[in-house]
Amino acid sequence: MFCDTRYKDLWKDRSLVDISPKLKGFPEKELATIPSIEGQCLRPLRTTALGQPYSGTNAVALATHDYRILDLGVNRTGFIGARVTCAKKARLWFLFDEILTKHDVDFKRLSCVNIVSYELEPGSYRLETIEPYTFRYLKLLCVDGSCSVENVYLREYAHPRVEAQFAASDPRLNRIFAAGVETFRQNALDIFMDCPSRERAGWLCDSFFTSRVAVDLAGDTRVERNFVENFLLPAKFAFLPDGMLPMCYPADHNDGVYIPNWALWFVAELEEYNARSGDRATVEALRPRVLKLFDFFKRYENQDGLLEKLPSWVFVEWSAAADFVQDVNYPSNMLYAGVLSAAGRMYHLPELVAKADRIREVIRRQSFDGHFFVDNAVRSKAGKLKVTRNRTEVCQYYAFFFQVATPKTHPELWGILRDQFGPNRKKTKAFSEIHLANSFIGNMLRMELLSRAGLSRQILEESIAYLLYMADRTGTLWENTEASASCDHGFASHIVHTLYRDVLGIRQIDRLGRRVAIQFADVPLEHCEGTLPTPQGPIRLQWRKAGDQIVYQLHAPKGYRVTITNRSGKQLVAQ
Repeated sequence: MFCDTRYKDLWKDRSLVDISPKLKGFPEKELATIPSIEGQCLRPLRTTALGQPYSGTNAVALATHDYRILDLGVNRTGFIGARVTCAKKARLWFLFDEILTKHDVDFKRLSCVNIVSYELEPGSYRLETIEPYTFRYLKLLCVDGSCSVENVYLREYAHPRVEAQFAASDPRLNRIFAAGVETFRQNALDIFMDCPSRERAGWLCDSFFTSRVAVDLAGDTRVERNFVENFLLPAKFAFLPDGMLPMCYPADHNDGVYIPNWALWFVAELEEYNARSGDRATVEALRPRVLKLFDFFKRYENQDGLLEKLPSWVFVEWSAAADFVQDVNYPSNMLYAGVLSAAGRMYHLPELVAKADRIREVIRRQSFDGHFFVDNAVRSKAGKLKVTRNRTEVCQYYAFFFQVATPKTHPELWGILRDQFGPNRKKTKAFSEIHLANSFIGNMLRMELLSRAGLSRQILEESIAYLLYMADRTGTLWENTEASASCDHGFASHIVHTLYRDVLGIRQIDRLGRRVAIQFADVPLEHCEGTLPTPQGPIRLQWRKAGDQIVYQLHAPKGYRVTITNRSGKQLVAQ
């Protein structure tokens, strides 16, 4: 091995240095080999050309310190396989990542060790990894000896190919849609996951958005039922406070950490699951667990009725909002009010709806400074609650999403958000004192608010600005606005739902009540078409512009009642 001894600042992951009764594993001193350390020292000397994208079965001959980077073209998830022949003893590494960093594969970019190491005696082998991995770029590196690698493949591990379709006259939207579908498929196996790479975990909040896509693309709620049922089946959740739900499950939480906000998002999703699945039995079975969750939160209600000093990991989104979560976090309370309303509707408990309205009124009185909603208030040593000047973009979106504010009650703020916020604000620096939102989840909430306002043209334009660079770089959609974390995150597939609803115009499908609402919008497209599955058969809509007309064809399964709204500014002509 050629090792650069000048490389002193070695990255050591918690899985290497924090082994304990809570984090299981083998201590560093007991390990016979540590690829993460060796990989940082190793300086390969020679390479062959980068495949773009990789295809074919040509053999790759590698001597000691040689490597070859293969490009799959887009992010994929599955089991890595290859045929390897060694004339003498060899060590072969597969290193992988979703992007290239300085024209190379950074195996530690996701704060995990993306290395599969083989120690091979002379002979021929057919290798396949025992775990699935996610990557676009695969680096074949011969650490010692020499070998020949051929028939490299990825055995895909994802949701089955979906029948739903979408095609528009703007090819950029088609690329974004395809990336959304890939993102969904790789994050919707037996349950909804946040990402198929680093964590592969059933995180709440992510699932609120992914679940909408599932019914659009698959036409049913089978995966969501698996996901929801997991929070029902255990008699209790060890290591968590009584009443609290785990932030992701199945998972071990023996460190006692939980996200109280994510338990609230579970209730928000449950109301939508009830409407799209008709699985009232599961929803009713979860009633005691939901009400017990509210009992947990009652312990943290202050004299104003707001949640204060919530414990553990209080999380709003990946932005500056994460720094303003104590003592009274207003976005968390906005979420609390929204979820109380949801549970009140779902379980016919008007007292919860009334409580939510009282909380909203207190938030408006405390948090709104006349221009924007403030993120938090801090309790002084004297016991007085003082509202800060910390203000974030995502806090404004929480306020509107959970009905603390509406375009009618706060028209000036809504106008600012609509016209001066969005994907270009980093360049325009408008209201630079308001901290920027991130993809997860502020920008997603923004799209939902624009949808409620019927701003389809703006949704189309902003979706391209927010997502096209992701789709073009990895073929999947990311956790953050930058490639600093997962580049294949399940919640981001929600763009599929947005394109069907706000661009194509299939506004809503009630598969239980057999109703479909169509809404034609003013969008800068010449034509658009799409197909969505239902248990009774597909719904198809296609339209094209012809002068002052929109000529459309619509097919709905027998027994479906169709309503059509025209906001396109053009005359509708059915074919």
